[in-house]
Formats: sequence, structure tokens, C-alpha cells
Amino acid sequence: MTLRPLFSYYGGKWRAAPRYPAPRYDTIIEPFAGSAGYALRYPERNVVLVEKNAKVAATWRYLLRATEAEILALPLLEAGATVDDLNVCEEARYLIGFSVNAANTCPSKSLSKWATTYPTAQFWGEKRRVLLSKSVSRIRHWTLIEGDYADAPDVEATWFIDPPYIGAGKHYPTQPDDFEALAVWCRSRRGQVMVCENVGATWLPFRPFLKIQANQSRYGGKVSDEALWTNDEGGA
Repeated sequence: MTLRPLFSYYGGKWRAAPRYPAPRYDTIIEPFAGSAGYALRYPERNVVLVEKNAKVAATWRYLLRATEAEILALPLLEAGATVDDLNVCEEARYLIGFSVNAANTCPSKSLSKWATTYPTAQFWGEKRRVLLSKSVSRIRHWTLIEGDYADAPDVEATWFIDPPYIGAGKHYPTQPDDFEALAVWCRSRRGQVMVCENVGATWLPFRPFLKIQANQSRYGGKVSDEALWTNDEGGA
């Protein structure tokens, strides 16, 4: 059974993941993990997350080791307070910081106006804390590698490769240094390979795949034109 996102991250693919090809292998590898929206749809698989962003990696490290009781013991955040006021470890501050706002690339400090106006399970609060507490036991078998995409194990697997996009990737604190080298690496993966990008990117022979519309009230309904390359298309 699928899991809901454990924290919000810019460019997350959780909503769109069911429209991508389903995994054909028992192992799923996300070399640009972010919030792992694809893997969360298949949490029972052997999942390997690779993440270069130190704060995102620390957030996953905390989630992979935390118990249900530890999650439930995390403090809530009052309006006007900041995560720096909380008596928790640094990794927990990152987790809460990613949950006080939506679609950021770095943890925030305090609850956004949207989070205080609409206290849903998307934002840090009692609902989010309970959701996380029920989820962490289901990802205990996942593996995290803090490092560059090239540090991923060279194994046959389902590869969901979702790097910072050319252009739009400027929002991320860490980005690939060389997209040509990344293209060579993607083509060399064994198994089922999916690579995400914006329409117009040319470092692989991408094809238009789907349109993702952002929340109308929060982001004006902005549409992202998503492209996809897979090794099933004869491009490997």
C-alpha cells in the first residue's frame, strides 16, 4: 500500500508517480532522492535513496531510524515560534522545517501563513505527526546513501532518476555539474531506467510525457511540462 509524502520538497513526484511506469524490479533506486515520491508509492520494495543535499539526507536518516514513539514525542510548533525553539536533534528540526511550508528545497523556520490557515496533514501538526508515526516502520528496510548520484550501487534495478532540471533546477542547492556525463551514466544503468526532465531538455532524447498542474489557489495553477526518457525506447 502506498505511503503519503513524509515531507514536502520542491519538484516532488508523489502525485504524478502513478502515471510513470510501474517498477519491474524488487529494488528501486532514486539517485536524486528528494522526498522520494516515486518510491513512496511502492514502499514494500527494496528502496535505495541517494541524496547529495546534506539536510535532505539528514531528514531521511532520522526517518529511517526513528520509532513510532519518537515521532509521536516530537513537539508541535506554535504560531510565531521557530524550529530553533524546539528541544530536538538537528535532524528532527530539518524534518519539521520541511513540514512547516510546502515545496521548499531547504527547511523553513516557522509555520507559513498557509499552514496556520489550513492545518492539514500536509503541514506540521498533530495530523502530520500521527501520519509519520504510522509510516516509519514501513520504510525501515530502505537504504540511504549520502552522496553524489554516481555513488549509487551499480546493480540491476528500477531506476527513477529525477535530477534538478536544466533551468528550473536553479532552485536546488545541489545540482549536477555535467549533464553530458549524467546522460552517459543514465544510459549505463542496468534494468528499468526512467529519467525525468522538462520539455525542451536535450541531454537525453526526452519525449513529452505529462503536464503537472500546481495548486491553483497557492501557485496560480502553473503547469509543468514534464518529459521522460526510458531505456525501453531503444535509447540505451
